[in-house]
Amino acid sequence: MVDHQDFKFGYSVVWMPLIFVLLLWIVFWAEVKFGARFSDWGIYPRTTQGLRGILCSPFLHGDIKHLYHNSLPLLVLLPALRYFYREVSIYVLLGGILLSGFLTWAIGRPSYHIGASGLIYVLVSFIFFKGIYTRYYRLVALSLFVISVYGGLIWYVFPGIQQHISWEAHLAGFITGLLFSLLIKTEKFKKIPKYDWEKPDYNPSEDTFMRHFDENGNFIELPQQTTTQDVEVFYEYKEKQED
Repeated sequence: MVDHQDFKFGYSVVWMPLIFVLLLWIVFWAEVKFGARFSDWGIYPRTTQGLRGILCSPFLHGDIKHLYHNSLPLLVLLPALRYFYREVSIYVLLGGILLSGFLTWAIGRPSYHIGASGLIYVLVSFIFFKGIYTRYYRLVALSLFVISVYGGLIWYVFPGIQQHISWEAHLAGFITGLLFSLLIKTEKFKKIPKYDWEKPDYNPSEDTFMRHFDENGNFIELPQQTTTQDVEVFYEYKEKQED
């Protein structure tokens, strides 16, 4: 069991997403600067050559608009993943790229599939479902935030919604995130007890307040008891008065 104090901010919450997104922009800049065509390194389904796209496709984008629309969600979702799921964040990131890429390669149309949108669907799906499964209030709140902001993405896992997008990559990412939320184990979370009755070893019979009630919930007046400490305080007070 871990408590909410284990959610500690670290520099990796900032630099990991920034470096990842920066790599996307550097690749796009190099493609424009040198007039190269990197889209051929994307995923081309069910071909041996297309397998290299499993690793390369998240870093390739067709135009600046495509890159921009993928960069913003990554700058939100990657910090959330790193902060709330630090222990498994690398597994989700790398495993998400590999598995969603392979599924895209398996089910995709015969065309080059490029872009980081598949990874975005991995992150949205994982963060949403994992937060719901934990039932921990902070992670559930994160799940609700993610679904309120990115819930509309669900429509793009279906074919025919919009031309020239890889709905196969979106569907593969969504399935991957769901699988990871079920298979990747995370710590169980708990809230730090604030009151005695919230503690696991709480015994109502030893609680002075609870002893004022019988088994039916009726208030009862307890007899006054003089403790040893009360007697000692009385004699100390009397000695001071005599002095």
